[in-house]
Amino acid sequence: MSALAHMGGGGAPATAMPPKEPSGRSWLPYLLLLPGVLWLLVFFIYPLAQLFAVSLYSDYPDYPGYYYQDVNWHNYVRALTDFLPHFGRSMLYAGLATFFAFVLAYPLAYAMAFKAGKWRGIMMILVIAPFFTSFILRTIAWRQILADEGPVAWVLEHLHLLSFMPNGRITETWVAVVAGLTYNFLPFMVLPIYASLERADPRVIEAGGDLYANGFTTFRTVTLPMSMPGVIAGTLLTFIPAAGDYVNAELLGSDTGTKMVGNVIESQFFKVLGGYPIAAALSFSLMALILAMVFLYVRRYGTEELL
Repeated sequence: MSALAHMGGGGAPATAMPPKEPSGRSWLPYLLLLPGVLWLLVFFIYPLAQLFAVSLYSDYPDYPGYYYQDVNWHNYVRALTDFLPHFGRSMLYAGLATFFAFVLAYPLAYAMAFKAGKWRGIMMILVIAPFFTSFILRTIAWRQILADEGPVAWVLEHLHLLSFMPNGRITETWVAVVAGLTYNFLPFMVLPIYASLERADPRVIEAGGDLYANGFTTFRTVTLPMSMPGVIAGTLLTFIPAAGDYVNAELLGSDTGTKMVGNVIESQFFKVLGGYPIAAALSFSLMALILAMVFLYVRRYGTEELL
């Protein structure tokens, strides 16, 4: 009877023992990170350190093109004083291109996310299609479009607006450079905004109308805040490469008045004898300026996903 009582539950039921945790520390995550870390060390950190060392070199007075290792901070002073207008021009052109890209990209991304329907895939292909063509070829084609005998100049001339352009033309002006930057980096603005809007809950946007808000108020208080991660990412992806670009200013701008700091760096590296230290100092100065601006921008307007 005691045996039956024990089998029938007279005692407390036995509980299963928890699985034993594996002893020791797993090195698998670190091994998976190792290839990426080695890649960054070899192809990013080491070249960056080497470039910083070159930015402090001094050249031999009587032997242009030959340097010796030194700590010459005067290269940075010269880079910031002699080429300060190029820095300002780069920030201005990149800022204008980012603004115009946002103005063009947001309605397009909104239409793709909420209004395109079955045409969404085709619109996505049209946005991505320019990436299948060389960056330089696209810029050269844009030069043909903006040429004096091109369609844009013809339309502006018949509307009596061409006289308002610098020098009465479009090419070799800041207008052409900003237009080229906007066109070339427009997909980098469209895709992040579209990704944010596609994840947004349309019922939340409809709730704004149910609360008697007009379209603009709903957009300002509901739609735009929901898409801010994409807006922040898009502006960064557009502004950063545009500030360091030199192809658009080289092919669409003039020889003097529209050169950006990227053109100076390219010229100092490849065309000026003994220009390596100045080019390296310009590169680090541009990188530091962009990092500072990005940090302040994200701290001011960023979202939790980006911080």
